[in-house]
Amino acid sequence: MRAVAIANRHPKLRLDRRSLTRAIHTLDAAHDTLGMSRSVLANEAELSLVFLSDEALAQLHADFLDDPTTTDVITFEADADHGSAGEICVSVDTAARYAKEHGRKFAEELTLYVIHGWLHLAGYDDLQPAKKRVMRRAEQRAMKLLEQRGALPKFALR
Repeated sequence: MRAVAIANRHPKLRLDRRSLTRAIHTLDAAHDTLGMSRSVLANEAELSLVFLSDEALAQLHADFLDDPTTTDVITFEADADHGSAGEICVSVDTAARYAKEHGRKFAEELTLYVIHGWLHLAGYDDLQPAKKRVMRRAEQRAMKLLEQRGALPKFALR
């Protein structure tokens, strides 16, 4: 199983590292069930997850994508030379705000953002409407899989 490096850089986020790692390993093991014939994430390379504030993620967005606006997730592709499967950077603030505005559970929304980043690293794209629909269906399958296997990560805000 791959190593999962988790950096919680959000002052109010509480997370269970073990449950989050289990969720990633569950997704990795089920990549074929999720409609991927061969996932770039099914190897042993380390995956990094970073949980940030809106401000910190907007700074990354500006620095690397020349867009200073807030966003929900930014993924950085694998670096084969350094044994990395990639990095998923997630905005905790955006997840909290969206969950509150849409009557959703915060932990489920944040999990969806992690899944979204995982799917980007696995080759999914959401920039065109048709591809976005495909990605949304994959997100739903991944969330359902985690629920069915009792592998939803535990997140809470203080």
